[in-house]
Amino acid sequence: MRVEHYIKELLYRYNCVVMPEFGAFLAHSSSARVDASTNTLYPPTKVISFNEQLAKNDGLLVSHISKAKKLSYEDILEEVNETSKEWKQKLLQGEVIDLFGVGKLKLNLEGKIQFKPENKINYLTSSFGLSSFASKPILREKLKEEVEAIEERIPFIITPEQRKEGSFRPLMKYAAIALLLLSLGVSSYQFYNQNNLQQQLVDSEAKEQVERHIQEATFFDNSPMELPSLNLAVTKKDIEEGPLHHVVAGAFRIKGNADKKVTQLKQLGYNARYIGANRYGLHQVSYASFSNNKEALKLYRKIKRSTSPDVWILSD
Repeated sequence: MRVEHYIKELLYRYNCVVMPEFGAFLAHSSSARVDASTNTLYPPTKVISFNEQLAKNDGLLVSHISKAKKLSYEDILEEVNETSKEWKQKLLQGEVIDLFGVGKLKLNLEGKIQFKPENKINYLTSSFGLSSFASKPILREKLKEEVEAIEERIPFIITPEQRKEGSFRPLMKYAAIALLLLSLGVSSYQFYNQNNLQQQLVDSEAKEQVERHIQEATFFDNSPMELPSLNLAVTKKDIEEGPLHHVVAGAFRIKGNADKKVTQLKQLGYNARYIGANRYGLHQVSYASFSNNKEALKLYRKIKRSTSPDVWILSD
């Protein structure tokens, strides 16, 4: 019976799987590590080890095989014990027991079982899908040293281009530069004159319009002239009326409730009044209204501190 197959299945879920009458396979979690010699990154894994002193049957392996094969626990236990005896016999004969996916077992010179894990399977379920990754070292400095060595062996000599005396090409280059500067100067002068002329025309037209309006507006002569008297009816209310600051007691959806609130406040001694509806259709009532914002603020603080914390100020 290939018991190692069932041992592998249990190692994914348990950290100790006992082979009755033989020993226990232990799994220890190991963090991710980097092998600097090979530039290899290894993910977190379970490290498998073996302890031959833990040979007492705990029922885990036998029960698992019994359920998988749908056989009785006693029959499976007998087969597992027979397998343990076969493994011990092979080890005494100097053979190596290869448990596929788990590791290899053999006897050392002292007659103890020596276990070497296979490390091809990661039994840590949280690292499922992760594999080791090896990166190649970057050889920037080495390449730089090779380039410098090549430059030392092969020097680069830059020789200037020789031109014949009296060549026509340098003259053409200077002539083109001079022509470009001349064209830029002419364009700039034309642009300045055009803008200056336009500014003069605008100033002249504006001056003519001002003089025309002045002539049209001058309809009084220098002779004295009596103007008719003008009587205006000015009341005290018109003089004093200005921006008002209302210390608002509340806003009501029904006009009747607002009138009741005005009556209650007047009974309490406030100069209450109805100040109209706001843009939401709510009828507003004030404790009092002031043209002086300081007086309104003084009453607001007094009411907020002693009577109603919901009071606010509305300025027209």
